[in-house]
Amino acid sequence: MGLLDIILGRTRPVAPDLDRLFALPSAAVSLEAAASFTPTGQGAVCFATVEGAAFEQTHREVQALLDADADRDGPPVGLRRDEYGYSWLVSERGPGELPQLVNDLHAVNSAMEVNGFGPQLLCSLAGFRDDRDRRLALVYLYKRGTFYPFAPLPGPGQRRDGALELQVKAALGDDLRIEEDLGRWFPVWGAPGL
Repeated sequence: MGLLDIILGRTRPVAPDLDRLFALPSAAVSLEAAASFTPTGQGAVCFATVEGAAFEQTHREVQALLDADADRDGPPVGLRRDEYGYSWLVSERGPGELPQLVNDLHAVNSAMEVNGFGPQLLCSLAGFRDDRDRRLALVYLYKRGTFYPFAPLPGPGQRRDGALELQVKAALGDDLRIEEDLGRWFPVWGAPGL
C-alpha cells in the first residue's frame, strides 16, 4: 500500500486464504463444548451463477476429484440454485466426517479459483445442529478471509437468533478468524447444507 492509499483511506482487499477452512474441525470441538452444537455433515460453496462450457468442465473436474473418495455414498457434490439466483455446490457427509467435508469444500473452492472462477466465489459454510434441533452455520467469506455464525430461527418468516450468533462468536474467537464487522454477517436463508 502506498502513501497516497494511506492518506485517502484506501485499503487493499484481504487475499482469500482457503487454508483457514482447515480450522473448522478444531473449532467444532470448541463449539460443542460451549454450545452443544455438532456437525451435520453438510456443507456448501456459494458463488454467483456461472453458465457455459468452462464451468461445466470445472464441475466435472470437482466431481471426478471427489468421486475418488470410496467412502462416500451418492454423488460427491451436487449443484443447486437458490431462490435468490445464487448457485451452490453442496457436499454431504456423515456427521462424524467434518474433516472430509472441509476437504471437499477446500477442493471445490480451489478448483473454481484455479479455473478462473475466483471472482464469483462468495462463501462456504458447514452446518451444525444441537440437541434441541437448532440450526447453525459457520460461514467463511471468501473475499474477506473470515468466518461468522449464522443461526436461523425455526418457524415462519426469516428471523435470526442474534444472541446465539454472538455466543458462538465469543466461543470461537480463538479458533477462527471471526468477521468483526457484524454488517457483513449476511443471512444465507435457505442455504443448502444448513
